[in-house]
Amino acid sequence: MTHLSSEITAQSAAKEQRASRRSIPDRLQSPLRRLFNSWECLLLGVAVAIFIANAFASPYFLNVWNLSDATYNFTEKAMIAFAMALLVIAGEIDLSVAAIIALASTAMGAAAQVGFGTPALVVIGLGVGLVCGAINGLLVAGLKLPSIVVTIGTMSLFRGLSYIVLGDKAYGHYPDSFGYFGQGYVVWAFSFEFVLFVLMACIFAVVLHATNFGRQIFVIGNNEFAARFSGIPVERVKFILFLLTGLMSGIAGICLTARLGSTRPSIAQGFELEAITMVVLGGVAITGGAGTIGGVVIAAFVMGLVTFGLGLLNVPGIVMSIFIGLLLIVTIALPILLQRLRHTFGS
Repeated sequence: MTHLSSEITAQSAAKEQRASRRSIPDRLQSPLRRLFNSWECLLLGVAVAIFIANAFASPYFLNVWNLSDATYNFTEKAMIAFAMALLVIAGEIDLSVAAIIALASTAMGAAAQVGFGTPALVVIGLGVGLVCGAINGLLVAGLKLPSIVVTIGTMSLFRGLSYIVLGDKAYGHYPDSFGYFGQGYVVWAFSFEFVLFVLMACIFAVVLHATNFGRQIFVIGNNEFAARFSGIPVERVKFILFLLTGLMSGIAGICLTARLGSTRPSIAQGFELEAITMVVLGGVAITGGAGTIGGVVIAAFVMGLVTFGLGLLNVPGIVMSIFIGLLLIVTIALPILLQRLRHTFGS
């Protein structure tokens, strides 16, 4: 009898255990609690800490116009990072963005030398960006080639064309009105580039998080095979994303060229690394399927504050490059290491 009762007790305990595994909690985490547990909240805390540290490190940091100048450290790269984020969420990548900037700048410079005005230069910059994005999109979405291989190739191609045209020379003599895109202010200390950055952040946030197109991007990044069977036009979506990346590179090329007032074939060198770092630091999964535009925005401010603070302390540029490289490695490796530790201690 005792053996029978203990067996019945064991069976009922096993049933309860199986039921508890299938049960759904009565109350989910509140939105506020989910926000505080998010990567974006942690990153925002880091940004605030860096801001405070910079304020103590340099007496010039809190000057309004210095802070306005600090935005130039990240606005052009961040605008590329918005489009790059969508591409990475979809499981692809574009390493040719800096080379697209160089080619767009070269084309605008050549046009400026023969007397083209500001509207024509803007159209040329945007057009070159779109054409380069279309080339990448056709090779990846049309021919099913790996995006990392394709964009390494086009990176050399686009940059090489700039070197062929310019050699060791530089283009200058842009129209005075063209300089507004990189040096002008919309109101008070808010530059045109910063206002454009905010506008683009809002547009990309709506596209990714509030449209059917954005949901398709997440589905493709999570499971491309299932996306095809769900009727999502995977190739078309990817082609559009490469077009967007090319377009944003063209916009960044216009702003950067207008800010510098000249064009060299080495312009924007290293921008692709910093844009990808912003994307990964912002919480976008490098394997695709997850991420937010808000995280990329905060990551852009973090990188901008760090580089500006180091600049005020007269830290050499090569040290900043080393820091960015280490930051990229850490942000990719940290989630993987944390997941392994969780599995180790969880088991």
